Formats: sequence, C-alpha cells, structure tokens
Amino acid sequence: MDNQKTEVIAIIPARYESNRFRGKPLAPIAGKPMIQHVVERAQRVALLSRVIVATDDKRIGDCVQSFGGEYVLTRNDHVSGSDRLAEAAELLGISEHDVVVNIQGDQPLFAAEVVEQVARPLLDDPSLPMSTLIYKIVRPEEINDPNHVKTVFDRNRNALYFSRSPIPFQRNPEEGITPTYYKHLGFYAYRKGFLLTFVALPEGEWERFEKLEQLRALEYGYRIRVVLTEHDSIEVDTPDDLRRVEAYLAGGNG
Repeated sequence: MDNQKTEVIAIIPARYESNRFRGKPLAPIAGKPMIQHVVERAQRVALLSRVIVATDDKRIGDCVQSFGGEYVLTRNDHVSGSDRLAEAAELLGISEHDVVVNIQGDQPLFAAEVVEQVARPLLDDPSLPMSTLIYKIVRPEEINDPNHVKTVFDRNRNALYFSRSPIPFQRNPEEGITPTYYKHLGFYAYRKGFLLTFVALPEGEWERFEKLEQLRALEYGYRIRVVLTEHDSIEVDTPDDLRRVEAYLAGGNG
C-alpha cells in the first residue's frame, strides 16, 4: 500500500445526552461552544484531510454548521463512541485503508501533535489495525483513581492490558523500586476496515467488567499500538472541568 494515498480523517463523536452534563458539546468556553474549540484545533492539523463531527442531535449539527464545520447525523442508540464512529465512517464513504482518528469531543485543549502521534504508527505499518495514546502518570492521586485508566504494554509498545485498577501491582514495596504507571488517553486511530470489524465483535468478557471497549480488541487477538505522548489533556466531564478550561485559556494558554 502506498502511504501517500492513505488519507487521515478525524471524526469527533458528540452526543447531546450525558449522565453528568447534558448538552456538554454546546457548553460555552470563552465565548465559543466547546465543540467549536475541538473542531478548530483539529483543523490546524496538516495531516488531516477532513474533520467531521458525528452527532445524534440536530442542535449540535446546527451549531457545527454555524461556524463552518462539517457534521454527519448518526443514530441515537449507539452504545459507544466507536459505534458512532463506525456509522459515520460508512456514511462518509471512507476508504477501507484510510485511517480514522477518534478525537474526543470533550477535550477542547488537546495538543495538535497528538493527532500525528496516534496516526503515525498506522501510516508506517499497513498491517497495524489500531493505535492509541498513553501518558506517564505524574500525579500520584491518578494511580488509584478508576477514572484514569492504566495500561501495560510489551517491548514493541503493543498493549497487554488496560485497567481501572493500578497496574502493575507492586507486591514488595519495601524493595524501594516504584513502578512507572501509564494512563490511557482517549485518542484512537483505526484503519477504517478494522473499525467496522471491531464494532461487529461481541462484547468481551474483560470489557464487560472494566467497561473499557478497547479490551475487546485485545481479547479477540488484535494488536493495539500504544504511543507515549508528553501531552496530557483535560477532559470536560462536569461544569467544574469547564471552569478549569476557561481559567487555563484566560491565563493566555492554548
């Protein structure tokens, strides 16, 4: 496969209903809806040939259209963001060998470099189906926090497991050697053909318990390349997170 012919397309899943924060994509940050911040950051990435919001709500679609963005309307009964991503990829007619990057619609401060970082392994290795990002944990409170997903990987940087529990477990802390912990960041790149395969797989056993859909790929024997990034990213899950982002931008960042 000629890498030059492989397009990289960003799809941003954005749903209106949320258990903790209804209408989150439309929440204003520094005078713009959050989804606009995400789209505009993605549009700065030279590697991307298209940036599309995949939503189940016309209000979000109308908002995206109002600032000149592109969106596709998907079903409202998807269980996961990957399912919405797959439907959008089909509706958009993306080629089987193209790379689809999943950019989370609730990360308005992501660094543009992370898109290149997560997509590059699939461009360099045509046999690789999927990749994602990890970040070295620097805040100790994140190690035991189940909302920060930890991961371990082999010497080729292929994921071995993802867990809400701290992994690895330190059996003998008296030895004085502290493990390095890595957390998973919610950026994925898929080859489009594999994305369709992935969402058609039955739910995995470990996925059912951990509520982490990437475990499905591992359980069925597919590789996930993990890429270590130096860029952490703030997720907006609550109105308090929104205020953190506004304060960050008000400080002249971003």
